[in-house]
Amino acid sequence: MIGCSSDNDGGESAVDDDYTEIPEEVSNNLLNLQIPSNFPAPTYDISQNPPTEKGFELGKKLFYDGKLSSTGVISCGFCHIQEFSFTHHTHITSHGVNGRIGTRNAQPLQNLAFAQDFNWDGAASFLDAQPIIPITAEDEMNESISNVLRKLQEDENYPILFAQAFGTEGVTSERMFKALSQFMIMMVAGNSKFDKWQRGESVTFTTDEEAGRSIFEAKCSSCHAGTLQTDHSFRNNGLPIDPEFNDIGRERVTGSPEDNRKFKVPSLRNIDTTFPYMHDGRFRTLRDVLDFYTNGMVNSPTLDAQFRNADGTIGLEISNTEKEQLIAFLKTLTDNDFLLDQRFSEF
Repeated sequence: MIGCSSDNDGGESAVDDDYTEIPEEVSNNLLNLQIPSNFPAPTYDISQNPPTEKGFELGKKLFYDGKLSSTGVISCGFCHIQEFSFTHHTHITSHGVNGRIGTRNAQPLQNLAFAQDFNWDGAASFLDAQPIIPITAEDEMNESISNVLRKLQEDENYPILFAQAFGTEGVTSERMFKALSQFMIMMVAGNSKFDKWQRGESVTFTTDEEAGRSIFEAKCSSCHAGTLQTDHSFRNNGLPIDPEFNDIGRERVTGSPEDNRKFKVPSLRNIDTTFPYMHDGRFRTLRDVLDFYTNGMVNSPTLDAQFRNADGTIGLEISNTEKEQLIAFLKTLTDNDFLLDQRFSEF
């Protein structure tokens, strides 16, 4: 549940610490986190929270439950829709309780077991803790962790589900966040045409796709690096600042002026389905994004050095033909198996 708005403190409360053993006949088998052969090792410590059948089911139920918000309506799945790689399709920025509008575009949820830092500004460094941000943000779910736990404890089903998932009774924040993580770390998008090509399977790029791949390697891969299509860094890519939000990016987390207007480099996986683009959703199409990189960037003290050209200009040199070839390649990053995987579907 990758949030988009401001950070708020969420208190941790254990509603029921009087644990008792549940019946032994309840089975809860470990799930197999299948890591594609072309992927790096997970950054998430699976040994500390191995996904299980019941843990995954609990995390899925929590993900789609409006009880996590103050109004009982806004769930994690409200802003993270599976068919669009768990983004808020067509919404420029996230929509929260009572029609409130956030300031950032909802990020996709995919390959989170391999991620480093979360949110556009890296406000969370651990997946289990990340949901605190959107749950407690005023413009998103606007709830306290203690209230969420109270509602779950009062529900006739959740105490049983928590006990089945973790072996003993008890609805706690630690268990809630672990269950959500068990659901999210299973979201592996790694079977696109690009993945199959990278693994040497029997796929062939078209002429435009291959040309686009070469251009991508030359112009884009220093930031959108490797199999995951991101180097996990924070960079200022020259976006003109939006005076409505005046979003200072990573500086909000670190307090350092050197991080002003720097945002996390997003993965480009499933990029054809995750529009609109950028941290504030200002661009509707991939062509809009590429046009920005050739003639829309603005200079600032923290602009990433790779966008500064030797002749004093800024931006990338990409022809119109090359832009179309790049888009053809970017579409090979779509993993339809992931987008349609019923394991992650609400219904």
